[in-house]
Amino acid sequence: MGRLTAPVRPALTRAAALVVVSNLLWLVQAGAVSAAIAGVLVPPALLSPSLAVLIFLATGALRAGLDHAASGLLFRAGDRITAELRARLLHREASEGPGLGFGGPGAVAALAGEKIDLLLPFITRYAPARARVMVVPIVILAIAFASSWAVGLIFLATGPLIPVFMALVGWAAQAASERQMREIGSLNDLMADRLAALLDFRLLNAQAPLIEGFAAQAESLRQRTMAVLRIAFLSSTVLELFAAIGVAMVAVFLGFSLLGAISFGTWGAPFSPFIVIFLLMLAPEFYQSLRDLAAAWHDRAAAAAVAAEIEAWEAADRVPAFGTGATAAPLPGPLSLATRGVRIRRGQELVELPDITLAPGETLALTGPSGAGKTTALLALAGLLRPASGEIIVNGQPLDDTTADAWRSRLGWMPQTPHFLDASLHDNVAMNGAGDIGPALKQAGVDHVVAALPDGAETRLGETGAGLSGGEARRVTLARALHARPDLLLADEPTADLDAATARIVTEALLAQARAGRAVIVATHDATLAARMDRAIEIGEAL
Repeated sequence: MGRLTAPVRPALTRAAALVVVSNLLWLVQAGAVSAAIAGVLVPPALLSPSLAVLIFLATGALRAGLDHAASGLLFRAGDRITAELRARLLHREASEGPGLGFGGPGAVAALAGEKIDLLLPFITRYAPARARVMVVPIVILAIAFASSWAVGLIFLATGPLIPVFMALVGWAAQAASERQMREIGSLNDLMADRLAALLDFRLLNAQAPLIEGFAAQAESLRQRTMAVLRIAFLSSTVLELFAAIGVAMVAVFLGFSLLGAISFGTWGAPFSPFIVIFLLMLAPEFYQSLRDLAAAWHDRAAAAAVAAEIEAWEAADRVPAFGTGATAAPLPGPLSLATRGVRIRRGQELVELPDITLAPGETLALTGPSGAGKTTALLALAGLLRPASGEIIVNGQPLDDTTADAWRSRLGWMPQTPHFLDASLHDNVAMNGAGDIGPALKQAGVDHVVAALPDGAETRLGETGAGLSGGEARRVTLARALHARPDLLLADEPTADLDAATARIVTEALLAQARAGRAVIVATHDATLAARMDRAIEIGEAL
């Protein structure tokens, strides 16, 4: 945790100092109240009631200002840490590729989207609570011993029970939190995998096992979450009991001492009303610092689990993509593509890609069972995945960091799962560029669909293509690829979820690209589409 919070350590130190001073000011408020009440019980008064009220209110306003300043420092520090961690995670995932052995995209998304935020309560609650418990109880204990050795012994005997029990519970809480974190990542990975294979589940009519698998995983997460909550509630109950017993013992002892029933516990002089009231007001504050630390201990356990996961993510080996993703001029020369002994790492597996050659105007189908690596092969050919071994030759040059951006400038991409900008349909097809998108829409067989939309091509689409069916959204992504007039079009399952008539339109649009001298590679389960290509290569099972 220290390494994660190092950038904001000065701010945390200043905030801790403000919090400690604010809590110590309660001694001034308690003293003013005690003096005023004691003066009423046994005149003459050390402070007049009006002066006591003035001191109490002024000190309270000062405490509020210190707490506000400390909270601002802590929240800004927490926001900075979470923002920097999230930015570093996203940048590294985008620039260096996924980590091997850490988890899938679902686990990374869970870490970036929700788990990193668990560091914020640790910074804003646990850090100041730890600072308070290192100073405030010791000061109150010293005052108690100076006033009454018996009250000091009560504090000394009951106070350590809270941190000792807190530490015992903390071990179980941290282990439970780590199990819950892993379960959240696994569930997110399962969701991502199942969404990617949703078409296959529908084709195989396997919806029931899919739902059962999700239900089992969700139930496992629920049980682990409830385990964390049980520990939190039970520990809080026990700690509250210890604090209540301690305050009650102090109150009983001081009460009987003031009544004369107990004659020991002081350093000689009997208790005065001022000392009794003052110690009674300090007793809850003595335990409050310990209770706050115990309550925030679960924030520490969750943050420690997240920190361990961040360390695992940072330590994971990576196979970065080629290039930087920057805009580049298209790679010069006539289009050509060849692969030699390419193997691509996918998680803990290796996918072997048969040797491929492709020239302008040629079409190629990548076939094979689900999970064989067809989409992975397309990503590698596009320079979005770095092969573990072998070589990809593009336009007579090796595909590497110096050629990848220029190579991708000559490609068109039709993904299996449509995704859109939150902009008009025209901007989604033209990618915010100029030009008539009508020919591309017509080639993709979606022009009549666009014409029927409320605002035609100016209809605003959400990220999932609101207003379009799944097949229509897929054809819009094809139109986007066609509008760019790429030299090589890569299409992932272009006819999936389409009826026979629409599938023929899409197939003819792809073949029209070949007749225009452009190359086409499709990854498909569609035997009819594969038969229309010049060649079909089967991608084998993962090695």
